[in-house]
Amino acid sequence: MRGKYVTETVEANDAGMARAAATLRDGGLVAVPTETVYGLAARADSEEAVARIYAAKGRPGFNPLIVHLASPQAAERHADFNRTAQRLAQAWWPGPLTMVLPRKPGAGLAPAVSAGLPTVALRVPAHPVMRGLLALCDFPLAAPSANRSGFISPTRAEHVLASLDGRIDLVLDAGPCQAGLESTIVAVRADGSWQELRPGPIGLADLAAAAGEGDRGEAGGGIEAPGQLASHYAPGKPVRLGCETAAADEYMIGFGAVAGDISLSETGDLGEAAARLYACLHAAARSGKPRIAVAPVPARGIGLAINDRLRRAAA
Repeated sequence: MRGKYVTETVEANDAGMARAAATLRDGGLVAVPTETVYGLAARADSEEAVARIYAAKGRPGFNPLIVHLASPQAAERHADFNRTAQRLAQAWWPGPLTMVLPRKPGAGLAPAVSAGLPTVALRVPAHPVMRGLLALCDFPLAAPSANRSGFISPTRAEHVLASLDGRIDLVLDAGPCQAGLESTIVAVRADGSWQELRPGPIGLADLAAAAGEGDRGEAGGGIEAPGQLASHYAPGKPVRLGCETAAADEYMIGFGAVAGDISLSETGDLGEAAARLYACLHAAARSGKPRIAVAPVPARGIGLAINDRLRRAAA
């Protein structure tokens, strides 16, 4: 127990990881670090444990979860991998790529992870703590972002507690996440075509290079993966985008030459901006000002994903 919090936080050392694995084995909920954001993990083969994720987050039942696995070989036990999927896995796993693939019959996963869809979203994470935790568990982990549904994603343990304190069993604290934005999500269709469903740390050009002969297909109808809701990552205050200056009642999030109360990156570095995006939104949400203004962020490279999150935060 630490400070005012009801949910306990433990360090991501051997003892803390063993504690987290035991909690997960018993069907509990543990906030875990990944290279992208903190995830809210539960065993993906348990209907009861997965239901606890939805309840703790207040997540709508039509919004599927990402299942995290220790290796591509483990992932292939749960979904059909065609040549395009195999190429993407070889290039980007372990890493910040989630693939939405046809779910195998008898995959051994709780039906709710797919939210009634015939597909399943799979990822092999790169964070050493998450990989160590998966090695301690003989089951896959469902792990959406560790925050109340629709609110700002967490990149630090204290961000998790800001919305989930008392609603989950444990937080495994490994410090700030490196990438700071959720994984890129790609749907790989049965015909070998692929479609980006959520922009993230891996850009379209890199995806296309890895996919090889796989063509870019058309997006499917409805929600196929997390992060597709129009309103998401919300700080609970009105957000105005593309601002060179702020009004008196606005908390300013700067970038590059545009100064602010806080800055995504004073040097205009998009990688730093991605890593700091949610921390800046959390700071703005805690501020005494009722509104938020955000400086323009170039729509190139990972700036495309930053702008995607900002648009959803402002929706």
